[in-house]
Amino acid sequence: MRVTMVKKLLADGSACRKCAQAEDLLQRRGVYDRLDEVVIAQEGDPESPGMKLAREHEVDLAPFWIVEDGDGPPRIYTSAIQVFRDVLAIPRGAPPGPDSDDLDFDAARQKLAGMTPIEIVQWTLERFGSDCAIAFSGAEDVALLDMAIETGLPFSTFVLDTGRLHTETYEFVDQVRRHYNITIDVLSPDAASLEALVRAKGLFSFYEDGHQECCGIRKVETLTRALRHRPAWMTGQRRDQSPTRADVPILQTDPRFSGPDRTLVKVNPLAEWSEAEVWAWIRDRGVPFNPLHERGYASIGCAPCTRPTHPGQHPREGRWWWEDATKRECGLHLAGTATNRRRR
Repeated sequence: MRVTMVKKLLADGSACRKCAQAEDLLQRRGVYDRLDEVVIAQEGDPESPGMKLAREHEVDLAPFWIVEDGDGPPRIYTSAIQVFRDVLAIPRGAPPGPDSDDLDFDAARQKLAGMTPIEIVQWTLERFGSDCAIAFSGAEDVALLDMAIETGLPFSTFVLDTGRLHTETYEFVDQVRRHYNITIDVLSPDAASLEALVRAKGLFSFYEDGHQECCGIRKVETLTRALRHRPAWMTGQRRDQSPTRADVPILQTDPRFSGPDRTLVKVNPLAEWSEAEVWAWIRDRGVPFNPLHERGYASIGCAPCTRPTHPGQHPREGRWWWEDATKRECGLHLAGTATNRRRR
């Protein structure tokens, strides 16, 4: 693998501000010397080597990185954080990360006990890297994203687009993408299954026969596809969120989304945190959040199934409010999945 950085020099000979910041970040991370070449794009000189590379790869931003693996076309990165996470943070020639089935849950849970959430995030990403995904939707999840960014380690993230989210939620997802300059995979439900449900029962059948069927198609099936080949994922679940989450562990296996030949590891770094602690992290670090939270929406899901809560109400009372409180889960997080089992 060959990694080339293209940075811009201004007409007066000084480096552009973003290029200097990128170099400083890579030096602080201890990976700057892993660059194979640094090429200069001289302002005002279209024939300078960097300017030629910019034209060749159709890039109009500086700095950028060209990653050549020898197989297929080169990959282009325009984010120092992303090239660090996806390329430079992974030692050359490093063997694949450990399989989830090799994890000793007893030892791991003892190790994680007493760790802070960001330390748990770091432990998870050190073990599983970019194969570990953060399921992104609400305030807790964006706090996890911020922690993952802070570790500097590779990870991936996705959001389940049910097709019924608030406009503010869609705008929030894009705000987070721009704020951290990361890729967020936006996953949609199976079109044929969704069309069949709507054709048979209309758009609001959940008010009559419960939300499980609709959530099963719009969320659970989509998540099943998202996790099919992953060894681990992280969620923002907390024990104080609802009666169904009172026993959420920090580390567990996930039988719902595990396959017959693999164990899916599920990590909940914020399990022991309170809502106040989550918001303290968000406020202190200037983390983006959904503006609906400031309009009384404590827990945000699909627009038809979410409403603001009043002072004194539990946050989950705004979700599927027409149903019994002990059943207010969409099916993504099943109770009773905490386990220390180790597959042999």
